[in-house]
Amino acid sequence: MNMALSRGLRCCQRVFSWIPVLIITSVVLWSYYAYVFELCLFTISNTFEKVAYLLVFHICFVMFSWTYWQSIFTPPASPCKKFQLSYSDKERYEMEERPDAQKQILVEIGKKLPISTRAQSGAIRFCDRCQVLKPDRCHHCSVCETCVLKMDHHCPWVNNCVGFSNYKFFLLFLSYSILYCVFIAATVFQYFLKFWVGDLPNGPAKFHVLFLMFVAVMFFVSLMFLFGYHCWLVAKNRSTLEAFSAPVFVNGPDKNAFNLGIRRNLRQVFGEDRKLWFIPVFTGQGNGHFFPLKSQSESQNPLLASEIWEESDECSEEGSFVGEHDSSVTIEME
Repeated sequence: MNMALSRGLRCCQRVFSWIPVLIITSVVLWSYYAYVFELCLFTISNTFEKVAYLLVFHICFVMFSWTYWQSIFTPPASPCKKFQLSYSDKERYEMEERPDAQKQILVEIGKKLPISTRAQSGAIRFCDRCQVLKPDRCHHCSVCETCVLKMDHHCPWVNNCVGFSNYKFFLLFLSYSILYCVFIAATVFQYFLKFWVGDLPNGPAKFHVLFLMFVAVMFFVSLMFLFGYHCWLVAKNRSTLEAFSAPVFVNGPDKNAFNLGIRRNLRQVFGEDRKLWFIPVFTGQGNGHFFPLKSQSESQNPLLASEIWEESDECSEEGSFVGEHDSSVTIEME
């Protein structure tokens, strides 16, 4: 009975979680109708102006829709099998009742992995639900019910976790949303004034044009704050979670541990090829399991990342979002 009730609640939760996405989709589809039909086809009389507006509008609309789709339907990347406990390690961990002994078991396993961050207690970060040692910047999402690589936050407006696999898509979604709103507001403004002062006759188009202006400005203002905040995060190479709680290392918390400078921070998210920066295809560096640290270099560490991870492609083969490996990746071992 309880299991059936739990399944029913989960099913309802999954259905209701799509409501914000449906709201955004409905507003965008209405804006398409209002702009293309009520403004361009029924209100604007100049043919050149009409064609120019429709051409640019559809470019903005396609890019907005493409980035929104990618943000929604790109699955969150999870830790590969190398970070899961083996059967023997899992059995040994579960049979051990002493917390200190369990901590030591995780430390021994963690020495084989490129893990630098620690829990607040100083222990290796371990997810009891997923039964994995958490890679750096990885967190468990209670909504998606999985550990997410470089998790930023769970966004209800895309009904998905924003993290390593789709953070670039989310940023592009915000930028193209702003561009979409700016273009609509800029081109609608003169007709908004004409309807407002009565230079154009009343009709169905008046409501759509006036409301289109208000909605575009409203969304533009709210999106600018969110986009500006994420631009600051990218410049500092922090996630939303890391901005609120600095990652902890052996020597304590360090909010700037992953900050490599603006250029390298941008390349980590958008990749090396600048021609692809504004296209919603994955171009980020690495595979989300380890990240370069500001205070370290391979020359300072006897256990090089390349010696362990470039010889094995297990994590790369499991994930579909793998970019080029940064040779400056380092590992801090305890």
